[in-house]
Amino acid sequence: MIKAVIFDMDGVLIDSEAVYLEGDLAFARTKNPAVRLEDLFGMVGSSREDAWSCMARAVNNGQTWQELRDEYRANKDIFKEIDYRAIFRREVPGILEALAAMGLRLAVASSTQLDLVERVLRENGIAHYFELVVSGAQFRRSKPDPEIYHYTAGRLGIPESQCLVIEDSTFGVTAASRAGMKIAALIDNRFDFDQSLADYRMESLGEIPGIARALMED
Repeated sequence: MIKAVIFDMDGVLIDSEAVYLEGDLAFARTKNPAVRLEDLFGMVGSSREDAWSCMARAVNNGQTWQELRDEYRANKDIFKEIDYRAIFRREVPGILEALAAMGLRLAVASSTQLDLVERVLRENGIAHYFELVVSGAQFRRSKPDPEIYHYTAGRLGIPESQCLVIEDSTFGVTAASRAGMKIAALIDNRFDFDQSLADYRMESLGEIPGIARALMED
């Protein structure tokens, strides 16, 4: 049975990945007009270093990932420009309310920096549902390394096998699988994610309470 549900943020609680990639692609093409959107899919759901290493490979102009990231951030703060309430998935509060009513403990484990995760939760009025918020920036390696999920389970005091993870990206699903957790993956055909390691694949987040209830009874 499960006792906790751990949510990824980008692509799950908010539909942010397409917005981020649009900005990434525009920047990449100033360096190399031949860069394709699919060349940057490796940036989705990954840590800062892994994401910008993907950018460096796609651009292939001799700049390091640090140089590219610093240049991008010096000229554009995409996080300040995005209205996170506009890309918030409106069904989320009802789902969190249902899970809380089932007695499940809730956490967020995101590769995104902690201050931004907390901002997104706060601006969308859902911070109070989560007893724990964890950022991949806290670790040497984030997803697909499982450390973030091992740490989250440890902080909750719940065995990994009793946690259900809500993910979407290849890296996120892989990390949760390596951690030995149950996984429900939100289908998103825009980014060619490999969700083959997930226990469930969902057309919508509205399926989460049913999945959680079944796992509680298992």
